Amino acid sequence: MTHTTSPTRQPSEFTRRILLAVSGLSPQIVTETLYALVADAQTPFVPTEIHLITTLEGANRAKLALLSDDPGWFHRLCADYDLPPIAFTHDHIHVMQDDRGVLMQDIRSPQDNSACADFITAQVRALSADPDAAMHVSIAGGRKTMGFYLGYALSLYGRPQDRLSHVLVSEPFENSFGFFYPTPYSHVLEIRDKQLVDTKTATVTLAEIPFVSLRHSLDGLLTGKASFSETVAAAQAALAPPRLEINLRGRYIVAGSKRIALPPAELALLAVFARRAREGANPLEAPIKDEPDEQWGQMFMLEYRQITNSSGVGDTKKSTLLKGMDGNYFSERKSKLARCLTKALGPAASAYLINGGGTRPGRYSLALSPEAISFVSGPSVTQHSP
Repeated sequence: MTHTTSPTRQPSEFTRRILLAVSGLSPQIVTETLYALVADAQTPFVPTEIHLITTLEGANRAKLALLSDDPGWFHRLCADYDLPPIAFTHDHIHVMQDDRGVLMQDIRSPQDNSACADFITAQVRALSADPDAAMHVSIAGGRKTMGFYLGYALSLYGRPQDRLSHVLVSEPFENSFGFFYPTPYSHVLEIRDKQLVDTKTATVTLAEIPFVSLRHSLDGLLTGKASFSETVAAAQAALAPPRLEINLRGRYIVAGSKRIALPPAELALLAVFARRAREGANPLEAPIKDEPDEQWGQMFMLEYRQITNSSGVGDTKKSTLLKGMDGNYFSERKSKLARCLTKALGPAASAYLINGGGTRPGRYSLALSPEAISFVSGPSVTQHSP
């Protein structure tokens, strides 16, 4: 079943609502963020589940401080604010692994850094795969590299319903190991320099961080096990200036960095406009419906013969095209070409589509600069019928 996301649908309206955070030695990042989310008077976001990415020591601290019977700060928060059931158990605490699969105590080497990036990327990719889920991602905890990778991973895989934030805790509660959230009752806490404070007076808010989603550029990397560096490389390639390489004999193009096989007729039509773009020629009016245009037929067949290495003689359809191409055939080929490119490239296909300029009658062209287009030679492959 295909799921679609309405641009007006709020994160709180999704059936599955995920809080994802990273932590090091301060597990209170979970309760502080959870409190800020549910206490938001305008748009409260009550998670249905919480996931925490951390180190081996961080996991131990989280289990003892948040999930134990005493002090059990996560359970206490839920009770204090009468929250509905939230799935957060030992199984929701994900300990990072190095490149040998060993649980990580810390990030101490370039290899650990790379493994951290890959682990966080994999978690975000997996959680964002559910179209019926909305994620709220907090980068406030853990080492700076962990927060950076988590935010970057959300930029790579995030969707319209996902959010990114950093938690802000008022002084003098910030960085206090005994503070977990503002309590609805008086609770005296001793902090640094033996100062006594009441947690009821604390203020915890979220600073939402806008992010640019690059998800549309990842195509085949939305599933699988691509590393962080591979995912970033794919996004960079998709964002690079468009370049088109056409191999007529090989029956494929390279759009940006992606190789795409095309049927001969669609490839021939694209080649017609690519050559004109290289020459700086003016846009063309499409042939008229049911009226064969000899010039159009000749342009098309000039490219088609190079693709199929045949004259077209003996093929009824090709012989007909030699006498002229009509508007029906042009529209069919143009539409199929657009479908092929969009399926392969997603939104990035727009740079490679034959465009009518938004006028009537349409004047069609390929909006690429001459230097962005090249023709190369190569071996032919199995023929397709146009």
